[in-house]
Amino acid sequence: MSAYLDYQAAKPVDPRVFEAMKPYFTQDFGNPSSLHNYGYKATNSLEDGRLKVAEFINAPSPDNIIFTSGATESNNLGIIGAALRNRRKGNHIIISEIEHISILNIGKYLEKEGFRVSRVPVDRFGIINLGKLERLITDETILISISTASNEIGSLQPIEEIAEIAQNKNIWFHSDAVASESTIPIDVQKVPFDLLTLSSNDIYGPRGIGALYLKKGVRVNPVIIGGGQEKGIRSGSENIPGIIGFAKAAQIMKVEINEEAARLKILKDKLIREVLKVPKSYLNGHPEKRTPHNANFRFDYIEGESLLLSLKDEKVEVATGSACSSKTLEPSHTLISCGLLHEEAHGSLLLTLGRFTEEKDIVKIIKVLPGIVRKLRILSPLTPSDLLKKLEEEEN
Repeated sequence: MSAYLDYQAAKPVDPRVFEAMKPYFTQDFGNPSSLHNYGYKATNSLEDGRLKVAEFINAPSPDNIIFTSGATESNNLGIIGAALRNRRKGNHIIISEIEHISILNIGKYLEKEGFRVSRVPVDRFGIINLGKLERLITDETILISISTASNEIGSLQPIEEIAEIAQNKNIWFHSDAVASESTIPIDVQKVPFDLLTLSSNDIYGPRGIGALYLKKGVRVNPVIIGGGQEKGIRSGSENIPGIIGFAKAAQIMKVEINEEAARLKILKDKLIREVLKVPKSYLNGHPEKRTPHNANFRFDYIEGESLLLSLKDEKVEVATGSACSSKTLEPSHTLISCGLLHEEAHGSLLLTLGRFTEEKDIVKIIKVLPGIVRKLRILSPLTPSDLLKKLEEEEN
């Protein structure tokens, strides 16, 4: 059996979620826009799903939830939709240097459309400086978008303080909560988000369904034009099976999140403690202010891709960075922004734990990783001669 430690890239659908979805593929297949009984039943299911997702984040009303095809679309709708809606007020948007690639590319798109996009730098742990954020704000600033946590290094941002700064300046605040929604409870009445991105698969629901939370009074321009579904904000026939799965996953997660986070933190702490016993290994991201399931390491003198492939041969499935940008040979923009050199960033290894991770998975990687690191360093032209000699002696 493989040890799967890439939960940030993809999570399995919880069997309880799958069971809830089944009838909506073959029996309750109606379209909510239809006026017959099948349509009415689909409408009731749709609105019940909306209620459960709203309850997951303690939204005041189900009307705050707009269903989308996933987190990337929610980010597009939230950021582009807000920018277009408020263009007469200003054309300045603030994001961080380490946002998910979907948000970075939205920023590039908006710059081509005449908007000005500022990127807040981060410290060596990947956390933004609030003073630098405030200094970027101008009279033209209409939106701040900072993710709740880094999907790569797990560092948690000071979201409450950012939201307060935005609120005091009368600027809308959007956050992508995908990297933390499975381990950090969300309360939109405690933290005054104006817009919030959610993903179904990141809480063990199906892929292809997400949501955008819109605070009461916040309106965005649609980016998909069609028949006017989702209050005219997101057209297209609603994905009822997906919404049912998303709702069931949200219902389960709301009940189990604290216990699950505590269990994962114990496993993650053990993993970090043991891996850092490997010479010349380092933890990326903040040592404490990080999501309970994320462990991102770097190793001198070897590449993360070689580590990944060697671990794959041992049936340990991991990542070197974000799955959404893994096909590029460029080093992680997040690690570069944290101050690492290119060769240091290339030596990174991302391990993310999840609901079905067991201690035996952690034990397996702890057992095989040191030997793999040693063998790769022996083969690496970057390894210093004195260390190479020592490693060769150990190998023999």
